[in-house]
Amino acid sequence: MKGKRTTLETSTCAIARSLETIGDWWSLLIVRDALAGTRRFGEFQRSLGLAKNILTTRLRKLVACGVLTTAPASDGSSYREYVLTEKGERLYLVVASLWQWGEEFCFPPGQLSYDLVDRQTHEKLRPLELKSQDGRTLGPHDFVSRALERGDRDPSSTALSQGDPPRK
Repeated sequence: MKGKRTTLETSTCAIARSLETIGDWWSLLIVRDALAGTRRFGEFQRSLGLAKNILTTRLRKLVACGVLTTAPASDGSSYREYVLTEKGERLYLVVASLWQWGEEFCFPPGQLSYDLVDRQTHEKLRPLELKSQDGRTLGPHDFVSRALERGDRDPSSTALSQGDPPRK
């Protein structure tokens, strides 16, 4: 039905639940900017060019989900600032992975204006890799999901490609 939004909050798939929290593009761009040091509403708005009502909605959701928190302004003014929580900071891998994927597949040669570099050495980052417990580099067909042995989990998970159907 038009106007009804599908929710993934009860899905047994970790990817689906993650998308419920940070799956829209504005939320990930807010996290990207927060990782770069953006903290104030006006700074986010200038950076993203986003309407105030949409930015307000996304910031509130990120706070409610525990990705951001608010804190008194660092300059002592009466303003509040948005600060990444530990949960939010852990999204750095997602942001870096999307950056590297975008570098490889979304720009013709020579068009990209920025590199993702190590803050300390200023050297370009190596591509992110998924590693097994024994250190092997894994490719897209080298892993699957499996049911956890704990009794409090749904044992029906079998493979990444077999996620839950969207629920309304």
